[in-house]
Amino acid sequence: MLLLPDRPFPPAQTDYEAHTQQFCRAWQSGQETFTLHTSGSTGTPKPIELTRAQMRASAQLTGQALGLQAGDSALVCLNTRYIAGTMMLVRGLELALPMTVVEPVSNPLIRPEVVGKSFAFTALVPLQLQTILTETPEKKAVLDGMKAILVGGAATSPALEGLIQSITAPVYATYGMTETVSHIALHRLNGPTVSDLFTALPGVDLGTDERGCLHITSAATNFERVQTNDVVDLRDATQFRLLGRADSVINSGGVKVQPEPVERLIQTYLAEHNRSPRLFIAGLPDDRLGQRVVLVLEGSSLTEPQWTTIQQIVRTALGPYSVPKAWHSVDVFSETPTGKIDRRATIDQIR
Repeated sequence: MLLLPDRPFPPAQTDYEAHTQQFCRAWQSGQETFTLHTSGSTGTPKPIELTRAQMRASAQLTGQALGLQAGDSALVCLNTRYIAGTMMLVRGLELALPMTVVEPVSNPLIRPEVVGKSFAFTALVPLQLQTILTETPEKKAVLDGMKAILVGGAATSPALEGLIQSITAPVYATYGMTETVSHIALHRLNGPTVSDLFTALPGVDLGTDERGCLHITSAATNFERVQTNDVVDLRDATQFRLLGRADSVINSGGVKVQPEPVERLIQTYLAEHNRSPRLFIAGLPDDRLGQRVVLVLEGSSLTEPQWTTIQQIVRTALGPYSVPKAWHSVDVFSETPTGKIDRRATIDQIR
């Protein structure tokens, strides 16, 4: 579906297109408040009311940060029922970007309405970008021609970060949530300014609480402080390194284990052996330890030597309590409506 600035919308062919057009018409009518829902990746989905001013401020900041101009074409391939896709629509409407809107799929560049087109801007989840680069490498030229590509919704794996280096267009990881009206910080994933430090957009104030968890204040939050559960290394007033989530900590034998560094070590080892399955570290109930650390893999298995090597790598880097005690394979991970891994539902598959 092609949505052009100041042009009537084409007839909606699906319920998804009808929903997307309904939001766009509400925006064009001047509606002042919108109710969106969180993705449910870190808890039960909940409604969040956002104001037009918050959403406009976020869109303008993104446009300034990425150098977007009226007439730049945008590919909207994230779910428009949730904040990331909704804000792609707001950016298009506020910045006068022609938008090609497609329902979320693992490879949006093979959709008939996309083939043969060029775009200046898009936002993807990591799985979409990895699928494009591994299954249709000839489509990389479409990515290379863009002004900016945003990647968010989940962490990028070392394997994907390696693939991203071949893209000549700037690729940015995003940090944000529904409460902050999409992203409030970016970090470059390729090119000469690649960094693992997120840099806040202009006008965003950062700080941490006693847990070391980030809090955010900006025009996009209506100048109210949003307290997150994300543990960070706050380097200065505008830059931070994301360490993990406080509510994902595993208490194993009285020792707190942050899953994200363990996941990163395992992903790096597997990437060096040309493997990039989705995975995560979880804590399962244990009579002796309280929780035991386990590795959960999607559609993949490990040989005994590989498993022994992974355990040794983790032990050396992070200590004995971080070492996974077992690994489990699930055919297909459960996902939220926005394509994020639903860890709780996936763990239920192995219990």
